[in-house]
Amino acid sequence: MAEYTHVVHSIPPTFDENSRVLVLGSVPSPRSRQTGFNYGHPQNRFWRVLARLANEQVPSTNQLKRDFCLRHGIALWDVVAECDIAGASDTSIRNPVPNQLTLITNVAPIEAVFCTGAKAHALYGRLCQDEVGMAAQRLPSTSPANAACGMEQLVAAYAAIFEHCR
Repeated sequence: MAEYTHVVHSIPPTFDENSRVLVLGSVPSPRSRQTGFNYGHPQNRFWRVLARLANEQVPSTNQLKRDFCLRHGIALWDVVAECDIAGASDTSIRNPVPNQLTLITNVAPIEAVFCTGAKAHALYGRLCQDEVGMAAQRLPSTSPANAACGMEQLVAAYAAIFEHCR
């Protein structure tokens, strides 16, 4: 098992006053922290799923990912501001401190909240739901570790995001 590391979230939220949907992961993976943007691991299917649903090219740079989110009314961040974690294993998260999601919800007219994975959903329910005032829908993780969920299943599940997007 990997050694525990204390992680402080270093990736700013992606949103603007037109964001309608809030998509939350648990905490950025080591690779995402390295690249400086959410879902930065090349094997993570998040960007491929969203691009397919939008019928667009997969955004390849942080700026293109940010532009994609804003163009479609998607706010993107994570539930956890800091925690102790072993590697990239969500199940190992200890001592989570929530991000201040009202930074987004006080500016953007968020209609729906989605969490990418079971741990993000559980942490949101425990740490953030009361402050945000909205329940979240759980989506399957796009991580390569979630091999049980194929691309077609992910696309079908994530289509719910685009019911609120432009």
